[in-house]
Amino acid sequence: METKGHVPYKLVKTGELSPKKNYILGIHPHGIMCAGGFTCFSTEGCGFAEAFPGVRSTLAVLTGLFRIPLFRDYLMRIGLLPVSRASLAHVLSKNGKGNALAIVIGGAEESLCSSLGVNTVVMRQRKGFVRLALEYGADLVPVYSFGENELFRQVIFEEGSVGRRLQDLFKRMIGFAPCLFLGESFALLPYRTPITIVVGVPIAVPKRLVPTKEEVDHYHSLYMQSLSTLFHQHKVSCGLSESHELRII
Repeated sequence: METKGHVPYKLVKTGELSPKKNYILGIHPHGIMCAGGFTCFSTEGCGFAEAFPGVRSTLAVLTGLFRIPLFRDYLMRIGLLPVSRASLAHVLSKNGKGNALAIVIGGAEESLCSSLGVNTVVMRQRKGFVRLALEYGADLVPVYSFGENELFRQVIFEEGSVGRRLQDLFKRMIGFAPCLFLGESFALLPYRTPITIVVGVPIAVPKRLVPTKEEVDHYHSLYMQSLSTLFHQHKVSCGLSESHELRII
C-alpha cells in the first residue's frame, strides 16, 4: 500500500499477521521524527488495516511527551500510547486479540545516529520488549523503515565533543535528545524521500509467566537475526546499494 501525494510512504508486507494473536512490532530506525512509523502504524496512510485485516495497530511513544499540557491530549486523541509498562501490558492483556503494538526500540539514543547513508540501530542492550513479549505470549515482528534517515540532514557531533555531551545530558534529564537538523524547505519540512516500511515475518514467542534470562537472550538474538535478514533482503529494492550494511549497537 502507498500514500497519495508527492512523497510516497509504502508498506511492504512479507508475512501474515493473524487477528487471533497479539504482536509486538519493533520499528527501526528512529530517524529524526519516526515519520514512517507514525504514518504506517498511527494512521491509515499506508493501508495497514487493508494489508492485515482484523489487526489493530497502536504506536507507543516517549512517556515524557504525555507530560506536556495540551500536547498530551492531542497524542491521546490520535490514539498514541506512552511506552510505559502499564500501557503496553494493558494492550496485550485487556484489549483482546489482534493487537499490533508498535514500539520504536532504539528511542532517543537512536535518533542521534540518524544520518544520510547510515543504517545504525540501537538494540543490543534493549531487551525489555522481548521480556514483555514472553510474559504475554506476543509474537515479535521486526520492521525496517527504509529512507527514514534521509528525511533530514542532521549535524552529527563527535563522541566527547561539547555538543554531544550537551545532547546526552539533555537526554538523561528530559528523556529525548535535541537534534540539530535541516530539511528541504523552511528547515523543518522533510526532503522528498520515499519511505518504504517493510513488515517482517512474525517470530513465534511462547508465553512465560516469569521468563528466564536465557529465554530472553534467545529470542532477542532471534529478533536481531531476523531484522538483519529483513534489511539485507530488501535494501536494494528499497533504494540502497548492495554494499550497505546494517550496524546493530
